[in-house]
Amino acid sequence: MEDKGGAPSPSPQQARAQASAITSGKTAPEAEASPTSQLRTLFDQPRLSPGQRRIAQYLIEHLTEAAFLSITDLAERAGVSQPSVTRFAAAVGFSGYPALREKLQSIALGTFAGGPSEENGANELQSAVDAEIENLENLRRDFVDPDKVIDAGRKLSQSTPLTILGLRISASLAEYFAYAARRIHPDVRLVTRGGSVAYDALLQSREAGGTWVLAFSMPRHAQETLTAVQVARSAGLKIALVTDLALGPLADAADVVFATGTGSRLVFDSYAAPGVMAAALLQAMTDADPERTQGRLEEYEQISDQHQFFLRD
Repeated sequence: MEDKGGAPSPSPQQARAQASAITSGKTAPEAEASPTSQLRTLFDQPRLSPGQRRIAQYLIEHLTEAAFLSITDLAERAGVSQPSVTRFAAAVGFSGYPALREKLQSIALGTFAGGPSEENGANELQSAVDAEIENLENLRRDFVDPDKVIDAGRKLSQSTPLTILGLRISASLAEYFAYAARRIHPDVRLVTRGGSVAYDALLQSREAGGTWVLAFSMPRHAQETLTAVQVARSAGLKIALVTDLALGPLADAADVVFATGTGSRLVFDSYAAPGVMAAALLQAMTDADPERTQGRLEEYEQISDQHQFFLRD
């Protein structure tokens, strides 16, 4: 298509790349981070023990109930001892469990005040959609300050080659990201097989000058994903991780973590929020080098028209 002056009109992707640049800084300072994000920030300590990490994860997953438990009940439900709960409270900066519980209650009460209305006769499919809407609302609150996403997008854009890792169930997210990233980045390498195949690809990426790997890890988290991430780290690559948990061995092995909720109401998980997170990182990559982005999108449009890749709707 051409405009009235004869110049070719931008494709939808080109127009969106021009119009959707992420603005740095907090655009809505009155908005509060999601309860899950508040807890992840609260528990983001460099070296929590496995038992302490178990307590943190239990609190994240059961906040509205756990915030009102006694130390005895919390220890029992998290599968740890009472002294472990006391040490955990100290490790995350509180004088004891009562002070930690007071903080948890303030976050939980905020959830009750501002959370979604109670389901009224929803069936299983509607409940699954409601859960994903809540995940997206939490992600929206996390995006109040997009600087972390902007910075990660710049670093991923500068890594040549850029390796995208996603094994088992996470391969679909990795394939989506790699497919789109190839439109705006000159050398994107996709790794969806584990073991020695992944190790070879990661080591070759580093030898070729790559500096970053973007890894996706959705539940159930694969041991081979952790091993591949550790191999990448040992080779000198930095790791950006998109996952559902901000705590645990995978998060510990990453340099930057983007934790988003997954839908778990159906037999197989759904990934609305991780999908939006991936799209946001792609947007940040386009913003990081707009001239390269525009040039590559224009070239791709010419090739796709020449070879008729797409139907004319």
